[in-house]
Amino acid sequence: MATARQVLGAFGEEMVVKNCSCPRCKRTKTLVRLPTNFKCADVICDFCGYLAQVKAASVRNVGVVPNTVLGAAWGPQKERMDAFVFFPLFLVLVDKTKNYSIFYLSADLQTPTMFRPRTPLSENARRAGWQGFIYLLDQVSSSFVRLR
Repeated sequence: MATARQVLGAFGEEMVVKNCSCPRCKRTKTLVRLPTNFKCADVICDFCGYLAQVKAASVRNVGVVPNTVLGAAWGPQKERMDAFVFFPLFLVLVDKTKNYSIFYLSADLQTPTMFRPRTPLSENARRAGWQGFIYLLDQVSSSFVRLR
């Protein structure tokens, strides 16, 4: 059974696929969801191969980019950042009435300082040692483009 966060994440990915054109080739209806646990990307354009990350967050005001959003696994993210590889970010903001907005941040506008590693999970946790990260969006909030 899916957790509330997994349900929110799936909703975000579905809304990007449903509402957004590919930022590279500009074609509509070509973004598709990648398999669960695909590293560092959630959608791909099935025409040009464009990859992007999708993050969804519950917020009170869907018109304002939050200061922080939880990321995924720190290890794969750090490896890509060390190689100067960043994935564009679709940010889906959802309020309690299921109103939502979609913001977009180009990979070219991202910097390593906007990614902060979280403390690894304790040895008693189900996924002991796993380490995630946090997007520090306040550093780039003016760079987001609202798509919906």
